[in-house]
Amino acid sequence: MERHRQLTDHEFSTQFQNGTLDPSLFTHEAHLRLAWLHIQTYGVDRACQTVCDEISHFDRVHGDGTKFHKTLTVASVRAVWYFIQRSDTTGFNGFIATFPRLKSDFKALMDAHYGFDLLTSQRAKREYVGPDRLPFT
Repeated sequence: MERHRQLTDHEFSTQFQNGTLDPSLFTHEAHLRLAWLHIQTYGVDRACQTVCDEISHFDRVHGDGTKFHKTLTVASVRAVWYFIQRSDTTGFNGFIATFPRLKSDFKALMDAHYGFDLLTSQRAKREYVGPDRLPFT
């Protein structure tokens, strides 16, 4: 079990939002959890914005402010939302157990929607660019 799961949803979300979450806890799975929590709270459209704002802030607090990638963040939130619509689980742990591909094969999932050149562009890093292959529906 990943260490971020030792925190309650409220603790995790609050610590992340105010920048006090230990950066070693912010794994790929923790990114997915953040998206899941924000979708549950705000709905997908607002979750896209709040997750982007919070990850960008976290990057400035704990890094050099250059790692945040807008397109990947929005696409991640939308991918989580896609699977939430097909889920009957009530918590994140059940959700990620039901859809392990989000964690274990995320790159292939993104590659199905985005061409390599698009995701590696500076434009996609700083602003949201929609999929050039399959849309998230």
